[in-house]
Amino acid sequence: MKKSVKIVLAAAIALPVVVAAAIPFFVNANTFRPKIESRLSTALSRKVTLGNLSLSLTKGRLEADDLTIAEDPKFGQTPFFTAKLLHIGVQMKPLIFHHELLIRSFEVDAPQIHLIRAEDGTWNFSTLSHGTDRLDTTRPTSLPDLPVDRIIIKDGNATIETLPSQKNPQVYDHLNVTVEHFSLAQPFPFRVSASLPGDGKVDVSGTVGPINPQDAASTAFDTQVKIQHLDPVTAGYVDPAAGVSTIAGLDAHFVSDGTNVTSNGKVHAEHLIILKGGKAAPLPLDLSYQIVHSLKSNSGQVSDLVFQTGAIAIHIKGNYQLTANVPVLDLKLLAQSVPLNDLQALMPAVGVKLPNNATLKGGTLSADFTIKGSPTDNVIVGSYEIKNTTLVGYDIGSKIAGIAALGGIKTGDTAVIDVSRANVRITKSGSESTKIYSVLPALGVSTGSGTVSPSGQLNFHLISKVTNAKGLNKVGINLLTKMNSTSDAAKPSNASGIPITITGTAEEPVITADVNGLMKGNAATIKKKLSKLFGKKE
Repeated sequence: MKKSVKIVLAAAIALPVVVAAAIPFFVNANTFRPKIESRLSTALSRKVTLGNLSLSLTKGRLEADDLTIAEDPKFGQTPFFTAKLLHIGVQMKPLIFHHELLIRSFEVDAPQIHLIRAEDGTWNFSTLSHGTDRLDTTRPTSLPDLPVDRIIIKDGNATIETLPSQKNPQVYDHLNVTVEHFSLAQPFPFRVSASLPGDGKVDVSGTVGPINPQDAASTAFDTQVKIQHLDPVTAGYVDPAAGVSTIAGLDAHFVSDGTNVTSNGKVHAEHLIILKGGKAAPLPLDLSYQIVHSLKSNSGQVSDLVFQTGAIAIHIKGNYQLTANVPVLDLKLLAQSVPLNDLQALMPAVGVKLPNNATLKGGTLSADFTIKGSPTDNVIVGSYEIKNTTLVGYDIGSKIAGIAALGGIKTGDTAVIDVSRANVRITKSGSESTKIYSVLPALGVSTGSGTVSPSGQLNFHLISKVTNAKGLNKVGINLLTKMNSTSDAAKPSNASGIPITITGTAEEPVITADVNGLMKGNAATIKKKLSKLFGKKE
C-alpha cells in the first residue's frame, strides 16, 4: 500500500475522533443553562438554578455541578431540593448542529430533599407545578408539560418534618427513585426504595399522575408499599412517650383519586407493645386493616382493623382526625368469646399482667371498649367478662393474709374462675375498675372496685362472700354462717362477707382479708357463737 493511501486512511479514521473531541471546545454548554433553568422553573413553578454546565459527548449528556429547587416561601427559605451533580441526557445531533435542546432524561446524584407538612395538613410540595400566583381553584389550570423518558435519583436523603416542629423528623437514607415516561399531564410508572432508621427498608411501586395542577399533593396514584423491619419509634412515626413499640413488616395497597386515599393491607408485628406500661408480646401478631382517608378534612374512617394471633380476632372500628399532625381517635374495640389460650400472647402488649409464673388455661374473654383521644392522652372506657377459665401456677388461698383465723383456705396452685367481670376506665393517670363481680368456687363470690396507678400499684377493695367457698374448712364456714344469721342489733354492716384488700402489683399482689376487723365489729355475738359452735359455756 502506498504511503499516501495510508495517510488518507489514517486521516479518515482520526478525523471523526478529533472532531468529536473538539466539539466540547466549540459548544459552550453554559449557553443552555438559562433555557434549562427557565423550562424547569416554569414546569415546577419554583425557581430552579444550575451550576456550571459541561458537555460529555461520550455519555450523550450535559452535566451540572449543582442543582437547587427553591422552597415554597410559606415553608421557609431552606431549599426544597439540592444536589451536587445533575446529569441531563439530551439528543446530541440537534444540540450540536442546531443548538436545539431535546431532553431525554435526568439523573441526580445524592440529592437532599426537604419535605414539610403544615399543621393544616398541606405539604410544601403541594404548590409544585402551579405556583402561588395561580391558586384560583374556580377555573381549570393547564400545566407546562415537561415530558422526559426517564428520571433517576441515586442515593438520596429525604427528611420529613412537621409544623409546628417536632423533635424527631422522619429520615429516609439511600433513597433511590426511578420514573419512566415522566409527564406532568399523563400517568407514569415509578419505583422508590429507601432505608429507614433501625435497619428498616421501604419499597414503593406503582403509577402516579396526571399531576394535579392546583395541589400536587392531591395527585391520583395507585401504589403497592412494602416495608421490612420497621421500628416506628426509631423511624419517627410514633412518639416514644406513647409507650407503643414493635418491629413490623407491612404489605399494603394505596389508591388515591385525589380526594380520598383508600388503603388496605397487613402488618406483621413482633415484640409488640400497644399500651404504655405493657410488655412485649411473646408471639408475633398479624394486623389487617381497611382505612379511607379524606385529604380535604385530613381525617379517616377505620372500617375494620383486626388483631390476629393464633385463633383469635379482635376488631377495632371508628374514626380519626389529624389535628396539628397528631391523630385524635374515636374507636370501638370489640372482642366476643375470644379464646384465652390464644389471647395470652397479646395480653402483655396491652398491659394486662398476671401474678408471676401464673397462666390462664381455657375459657373466653368478651370485651367492649371505646378509645377516645390522642395516642399519648386517651380515655379507654368499657367492660370485660372472663368465663370458665383456670388460673394455674398461683396458690390464691395461701396468699390471703389473715384468713388463718377461719382455718385457712385451701386452693392449691390451681383456681377455677367461673366468671369475672368489671367496668373499666383507663387514662394516663391509671385505671379504675368498678362493679367487679368474680365467682371462684374455692373462694366464693367477690364484689367491689379498685384502681391501678400508672406505675402499676394496685389498690382494690372487695367483699368476699365465702360462706359457700369450697376452699374454706367446715369450721370457718360454720362460723361465718352463724355470724351472718345473727339478729343482734350490733350486727356489723359487713357481716355478709369478708373485706379483702389487694395492694402490691399484678405480678406480686398482696392480698389481705380483714377477719380481725370483722370479729371486733361484733365481739359479743362472735363469742356467743364460738361457745355454741365448740360446745363451751360462756
